[in-house]
Amino acid sequence: MYLEHIQGPEDVKKLATDQLAPLCDEIRRAILDSSAIVGGHVASNLASVELTVALHRVFDSPADKIVFDVSHQCYAHKMLTGRAAAFLDPMSYEDVSGFTNPRESEHDHFSVGHTSTAASLACGLAKARDLVGGDHNVVAVIGDGSLSGGLAFEGLDWAAEQGGNMIFVINDNEWSIAPDAGGLYRSLAELRQTQGKAPDNYFRSLGLDYRYLADGHDVLALEQALFELRGIDHPCVLHIHTQKGRGYAPAEADPEGWHHVGPFDVVSGTKRRASAAPHAIDEEERDYAQLTGGFLLRRMAADPSVVAISAATPYIMGFGPERREAAGKQFVDVGIAEEHAVTYATALAAAGARPVLGVYGTFLQRAFDELMHDAGLNAALVTILVFGCSVYGTSDATHLGFFDIPMLGCVPGLTYLAPTCAEEYLSMLDWSLSRKGESARGPVAIRVPAASLVNRPSFAPLDDYASPAADVCGAAGARAAILALGDFYPLGKKACRELSARGVECALVNPRCANAVDGRALASLADGGCELFATLEDGCVDGGFGARVAQALADRGDVRVRALGLPKAFADRYDASGLLASCGLTPEAIADLVESELAG
Repeated sequence: MYLEHIQGPEDVKKLATDQLAPLCDEIRRAILDSSAIVGGHVASNLASVELTVALHRVFDSPADKIVFDVSHQCYAHKMLTGRAAAFLDPMSYEDVSGFTNPRESEHDHFSVGHTSTAASLACGLAKARDLVGGDHNVVAVIGDGSLSGGLAFEGLDWAAEQGGNMIFVINDNEWSIAPDAGGLYRSLAELRQTQGKAPDNYFRSLGLDYRYLADGHDVLALEQALFELRGIDHPCVLHIHTQKGRGYAPAEADPEGWHHVGPFDVVSGTKRRASAAPHAIDEEERDYAQLTGGFLLRRMAADPSVVAISAATPYIMGFGPERREAAGKQFVDVGIAEEHAVTYATALAAAGARPVLGVYGTFLQRAFDELMHDAGLNAALVTILVFGCSVYGTSDATHLGFFDIPMLGCVPGLTYLAPTCAEEYLSMLDWSLSRKGESARGPVAIRVPAASLVNRPSFAPLDDYASPAADVCGAAGARAAILALGDFYPLGKKACRELSARGVECALVNPRCANAVDGRALASLADGGCELFATLEDGCVDGGFGARVAQALADRGDVRVRALGLPKAFADRYDASGLLASCGLTPEAIADLVESELAG
């Protein structure tokens, strides 16, 4: 083996040219073997193996700065910079992050897991270099649909203005997560078809130099192309064509389904547990993604004004290829462009359509200004389904989704609902799409449960969710109330049972709304003898739902509020159970807190 002897880029440079293909094969095998156990971004990393080998043969990292956009294509880079054991040794598979991380290695310059940042980062690195008269190279690797993000345009546009040595490698594998979307990608297709000679050249229109390489898996050709650009005195784009999923038949056949997966069997390609890959249209609606897709497709058939919008992650709302085809023009994937998606939805609503945007909470952060200034200020009748906002979501620091309640809570006129079960979720979604009269004003966001699908057959829907209307159980004789928001409702129920076993009666409250409180329900509980209100939220406690409850009860001297939730911190690859325990979010710890407070 070659890979196990690679301690750093200098070892890659020492290899003979006939050893490079075997090295690339070993890297691919390591990607597959490690991802089969712990999951990962398989298809994207398989597409960038030869490119990464060539980069480390031509450039002198870390003196030369190599920046990966999104950085989910960095597995080969990590292997070639002293971290191969994390992909070769099963005992070390989880020793490194799936994204670049400066705390791991001097070869990683930024912690980054969101898209379209590399061009701007490269500009900043190049400017700092030029200020002190440095002469090292700055290389940005951009791919997987990242060019559709507005920040990528801003960075490339400024690069042409700033000038100086910057090399932008456009790793064009014809995909983002789902198929590429947007006119820019038609331009890239023309460049591929004409070997880079099409007159419609996006990069040259910005004032950037441009080169094209048809075979992005020819490591020697890549090495030569990069060598020719090393030391260049102006910004240049190297556009290479690669194949997403290269070298693994299941990923080549289904790049979308293999963009990111959980554990799988390498030989058969069988996934061992549910992953991000979309299901067929006629499968049982067994999770919230499939529940959403089935509901919206039926709603579209009854109402041609309903439009489902995705920003390159259609699978999270249950729209795999079959459902996308069935929805036709009523499904829109705008590509990796969350800002555009929110403002686009705002205008759709203003023109009479009923837009529904499905987006991960961690990516919705990118569109905060549009939420505030466009959707909020214009009181747009949009519905936003916010996914992955949970301690049980992605645990890498780059993709934390649990900062959503403080973020959305400050948008005037926005209603943020937190359902506790499938029935309540569909009731809220149906209401948001059917709003009329006084309720037909302002954006509605729904915090889609991140846990396994929960059914509550006894659930009683509300006719109107516009104003906070908490559901209170067991108020009679209760000295304490547990307000368990959304996904944490089952946790609140377990804590109440634990308290009951200890002889303490406790009311259980489903707040329903994450960014406002039902003042009348709180006052009624306090008037009825509740001395303590404990709030449980699957999100950042600083500025969260519990803080709103405390504010609502601040004028009452006869009650106390204890807000339990997650810390305002970039937790990284944490164990969910351990983090919850450290925050006092277990039934026993909650019961202990309530008992202690009541005794005091």
